[in-house]
Amino acid sequence: MTFSTLGLNQPICQQLDSLGFKQPTDIQSAAIPVVLAGTDVMAKAHTGSGKTAAFCLPIIQQLSTQEIALSAQQVLAVMLAPTRELAQQIATSLHSYCPNEQLIHELAYGGVAIDKQIKNLTKGAHILVATPGRLLDLLINHHINIADLRYLVLDEADRLLDMGFADDIKRIISFTNNKPQTLLFSATFDDRFFTFGKPLVRHQQVIDVTTQTSRPADIEQRIYELDEAKKLAATCHLIKQHQWAQVLVFVRSKKTADALSQDLTEQAIACSAIHGDIAQAKREQALAGFISRQTQVLVATDVAARGLHIPQLPVVINYQLPHQPADYIHRIGRTGRAGDKGLAISLLAVDEKHLLAAIEERLPEPPLRQWLPGFEPNLDADFSANNKKKKKGRSKRR
Repeated sequence: MTFSTLGLNQPICQQLDSLGFKQPTDIQSAAIPVVLAGTDVMAKAHTGSGKTAAFCLPIIQQLSTQEIALSAQQVLAVMLAPTRELAQQIATSLHSYCPNEQLIHELAYGGVAIDKQIKNLTKGAHILVATPGRLLDLLINHHINIADLRYLVLDEADRLLDMGFADDIKRIISFTNNKPQTLLFSATFDDRFFTFGKPLVRHQQVIDVTTQTSRPADIEQRIYELDEAKKLAATCHLIKQHQWAQVLVFVRSKKTADALSQDLTEQAIACSAIHGDIAQAKREQALAGFISRQTQVLVATDVAARGLHIPQLPVVINYQLPHQPADYIHRIGRTGRAGDKGLAISLLAVDEKHLLAAIEERLPEPPLRQWLPGFEPNLDADFSANNKKKKKGRSKRR
């Protein structure tokens, strides 16, 4: 199958060929013809599976061929992303996919001054990539007009819900006069996703290209059981032993991200951290240093890391397991992208085993748990912790 057989026109196919895209991925093959047909979509696809192109390409074609004259501040397509980093990634991809400069696309997100974004949108835009909060600011203050919006895309819709953007999205939609073609893309489906998404779509087609597995097939998963106190030393050992040029390390909190980054730096490992409290300019600087391999390790929280794209990232380390199983899928999806091999390592302390159990329910088969030589867990401590939980449970029942 080729991109042309999906219904994409020659200029776009030539542009994709120049980018080295020879064949569509599964999500692109399934979604592009449906979007071109004007149908609403609820799509489930792994992180790194090419879903950005799956919604960008058909919208670019439709808007390019319609030769629409924009009025001042008018926006015809909105692509919403939960984080600044993902919005930037979508905008970058969008720019590379466009076969000409006639299609105007802009980017708007918080954490930076709004004045330049307002100026860029004065003459309108065919496509606006935005985060929900900044888009609402622009709408409420009448800097843009989406009354005649034709396309609405919610990328990583599950994360938009996790971050509490449901009400913001409903309010954004209230600024439209007619229902736009709506595309919801997510790495996970659950009851909450369908409860939120169903009112937004009409005669939608549900697409799931993850039915054979709940993780990208080219990612090896390893679970190392060890004591919490040994995690730092084990992380340093793994990084130095394997001499990985790039390692993305996930933690649960901003405080842990800062502390771990400092600890790794003190161990002569070039490291930086990104999280929601770090200014946007510094986040971009940290990411640029990591991508250029000036920095060996990037420590990130889930919110900050959503949407990061690091080409050929060899390994991800879960220093702490996430509270939400869906975040585990997103985390490991940072490696093993676009057919590359990837490695995802999780450091499992005894008090995190309940988190792993929830994650394993999402996977076709549980990853093998093992010990890291030299960092074996203290079984007496494990036994003691389990006994404390049992005694606590008995006291509650009394």
